[in-house]
Amino acid sequence: QVQLVESGGGLVQAGGSLRLSCTPSGRTLSKNVMGWFRQAPGKEREFVAAISWKGGITVYADSAKGRFTISRDNAKNTLYLQMSSLKPEDTAVYYCAAGWPANSDHYYSRNQYDYWGQGTQVTVSS
Repeated sequence: QVQLVESGGGLVQAGGSLRLSCTPSGRTLSKNVMGWFRQAPGKEREFVAAISWKGGITVYADSAKGRFTISRDNAKNTLYLQMSSLKPEDTAVYYCAAGWPANSDHYYSRNQYDYWGQGTQVTVSS
């Protein structure tokens, strides 16, 4: 059984930065794609960013481009999301996910991911 554990969320002022981390517990996942999604109150869970196994391919939602950076350290078995220039509309629960999408065209799709974390709250105050 694999569980993904997120950390690094919190309260930050608009314009500030946060770095989220995600680490699988249990058995190690390999050759997977990992991604970040978020869900704001009353809204559907939406794609934020995803990264291929070796990190050569990254995909971002338009809302994240230029402000967020996804990365991974496979030696540490850890996924990161560096968020900068945060806005109140970034407030949400952020989830990490792991899966094996067929190609990068499918990285944005929730149903391509088999494992999910419990989420970490990010709140951006204005």
